[in-house]
Amino acid sequence: MTEVKNMKFETLTVELSSTGVLLVKFNRPDRLNAVNPQMWEDLKSCFTAIRTDGNVRSVVLAANGKVFCSGLDLKETKIISPGAYGDVARKGYYQRLAIIDLQDSISAIENCDKPVICAVQNACIGAGIDIITASDVRYCSEDAFFMVKEVDIGMAADVGTLQRLPKVVSNDSWVREICYTTRRIDSKEASEQGLISKVFPNSDTVLAEAIKTANIIASKSPVAIVSTKHLLNFSRDHTVEEGLKYTALWNALAHNTGDMKTAISSFFQKTQPKFSKL
Repeated sequence: MTEVKNMKFETLTVELSSTGVLLVKFNRPDRLNAVNPQMWEDLKSCFTAIRTDGNVRSVVLAANGKVFCSGLDLKETKIISPGAYGDVARKGYYQRLAIIDLQDSISAIENCDKPVICAVQNACIGAGIDIITASDVRYCSEDAFFMVKEVDIGMAADVGTLQRLPKVVSNDSWVREICYTTRRIDSKEASEQGLISKVFPNSDTVLAEAIKTANIIASKSPVAIVSTKHLLNFSRDHTVEEGLKYTALWNALAHNTGDMKTAISSFFQKTQPKFSKL
């Protein structure tokens, strides 16, 4: 098992607290945390490792610098063109593989099993929307704004926004409007539409509150938390009946944990339960 706290990334910083909260920060402030090829790789490596690191119980995803994420780094064109040669079919084959690879980087956030809380400040554009919609909880500062920007560079968003945003936000008309027009969404509107669950005065406060929530999650049974995230994700993409049947199968195994006994005993004794790592 790889311990994430010991991993080194070119575009991310990681810091693990004694309570099991992993703070992951984008670390390209000179480029307004624009996503370049290395950041795609770092995101995938980091969140894949988080999945199997029992020391990590919850994650806060934030950013160094003023901006959360300004979108795709257009100066690094390799991310747009994989450099395939040949006819249209051959170029298209490699282009498809390149897109799938980027999709996998975002999906690693959703699939990491540990809850991910985003602390958004200032700009969250393009790839930033892909990232936050793959996360579990989204907080932002009052100065935060959001843009689905891909149409303005002549393409449809292709690594998750068009698939996840309609499930995060139930207003189909609003989703289509902002994706077609690429207009700027302020923090108030984002909160009203359900993209953001809480808005805080500034970047320091939003980060502190995200860490506070992450600590609460980290204090719970890791078996219960991982199970809850997994079942929520499954049920989102299936019918109620399918979700219920799958939950019954999942919990038939998950109920065989000492965490339930620990939690119930602590409830009656009015003490704080302590759970072993996953």
